[in-house]
Amino acid sequence: MTPARAVTLNALSLYGVAAVLAAAFAAQFMLNELPCPLCLLQRIMFTALAIGPILNIRFGPRPSHYALSLLAALIGAMVSTRQVLLHIMPGDPGYGSAILGYHYYTWALLGFVAATALLSIILLFDRQFDGTRPAPPASAFARTAVWLVIALTALNVVSTLLECGLGACADNPVVYELLKR
Repeated sequence: MTPARAVTLNALSLYGVAAVLAAAFAAQFMLNELPCPLCLLQRIMFTALAIGPILNIRFGPRPSHYALSLLAALIGAMVSTRQVLLHIMPGDPGYGSAILGYHYYTWALLGFVAATALLSIILLFDRQFDGTRPAPPASAFARTAVWLVIALTALNVVSTLLECGLGACADNPVVYELLKR
């Protein structure tokens, strides 16, 4: 894999993470569905998935960068699995709306499993790690992806602060704590 192709693939993965974060954010505001604590952890782990690609774009591909994302995907899968198991009993309506018959946390689990598989496949291509070629300068496409993920992460931090305040988040949030009167 050429360095330029690696930058493009890492930028595409960042756009994927941005799409997930934007969809969760849109559901939060358009459907008025505040994320539960496990939902917030899943958002954090999707954001952590972006650390590897950002480092790869900045410093060039390294196995350690992919390993950081792989760890985030595994932890995210565990958190998502926990939430799926909380709502697996017959008759349990689940938490939040369903999209195509699956709740957000089930989609998150599928996303984390897919990320784990893709990261494992990417690690099979050793030539990208030969170290003899410097990292190419990031394209506007890649820089935009990086800043988009950073902006969505900042917006999620602000909304989480508004939702939870300075204390622990409610198990079943219904109001933004810092906006209560």
